[in-house]
Amino acid sequence: MRTEPVTTCDMNINSIVRRLPNGYDTQRCHPTTRIQSSKRLTSLATTNDSDTLFSMAPRFHRVVRKTRRDESEISPCIKYLMFSFNILFWILGFMIAAIGIYAWIEKDTFDNFGRLTMGGTLFFDPALLFVLVGIFMFFIGFAGCVGSLRENTCLLLFFSFSLAVIFFAQLAFGTLVFIYREKVKNEGEKQLMIMIQSYRDDPDLQNMIDWIQRHWLHCCGVNNYRNWESNTYFNCSSKLVGSIEACGVPSSCCRLEYFHNNKQCGFGTLEPSAGTQMIYTEGCLPKASQWFERHILPVAIVIVILTVLQILSICFAQNLRNDILAQKAKWTWHTHPMMHYYRN
Repeated sequence: MRTEPVTTCDMNINSIVRRLPNGYDTQRCHPTTRIQSSKRLTSLATTNDSDTLFSMAPRFHRVVRKTRRDESEISPCIKYLMFSFNILFWILGFMIAAIGIYAWIEKDTFDNFGRLTMGGTLFFDPALLFVLVGIFMFFIGFAGCVGSLRENTCLLLFFSFSLAVIFFAQLAFGTLVFIYREKVKNEGEKQLMIMIQSYRDDPDLQNMIDWIQRHWLHCCGVNNYRNWESNTYFNCSSKLVGSIEACGVPSSCCRLEYFHNNKQCGFGTLEPSAGTQMIYTEGCLPKASQWFERHILPVAIVIVILTVLQILSICFAQNLRNDILAQKAKWTWHTHPMMHYYRN
């Protein structure tokens, strides 16, 4: 049996026929001629009557336009949910970065940059942490917000990739902390001692330590209150230069009932004969361990919620990106050679 060669024209026609939905009725688009289904079109496509097939091109054009209008691949629910969530994330990141930059300018960090670097407290500077976290949140929120609103696949890919990197970095960090918990504890103790030694060098660091000792953990020092002897201002040797804080601890170490009546309740508490009834004597490191043991359930719930939000954001971004690519594939129907032939 002899088989006719398949021409480029036949391939183009069959391509259009395959893309039409089964059972699609075009009477509402072209009332004079009725095409019952794509099966009927398939039988027409096997004929050699090119005039009949090419005369149907305007009807194909109308069907494609109607299908594109009625059946959008992009879910408006996912699109605007992504937009609403990320615009809040974007604004929050901008505000955090602005607060950090303002704090840096106010305390002349740029003039004291060398001292902070040599002291090893640069990466524990709350202002720097605000700036870095705020800038990162700003770019992530921008990519998610603009990418979803403008249907930009590149920004959505950047958004999902960044969240995936953060997710796996958190997972790796948690695993390493669990495996090397003793080393992490020793390194954390070392860094906290550096923070105590730099207590008076950075106002933001000082305020953070005061808040931890006075309002959160009710503690003093790293392991106990005598860790403050490592600070130049509170060391007993500072008596030689006339320091009134020598052999003392910060006022944030004082118990609340004594602090309200006496702002100098921490003075002289490092003396061998001094009493310690007015200050907290337990260190912040053991108190932090006790706090996490008491609040393990709320901490775990917060971690799970953040993890689920990250995973959902990645899935929504990828789903929206795939929908946009599918919708763009539909739009390519209008660039088909047969459509151009009849437009011109």
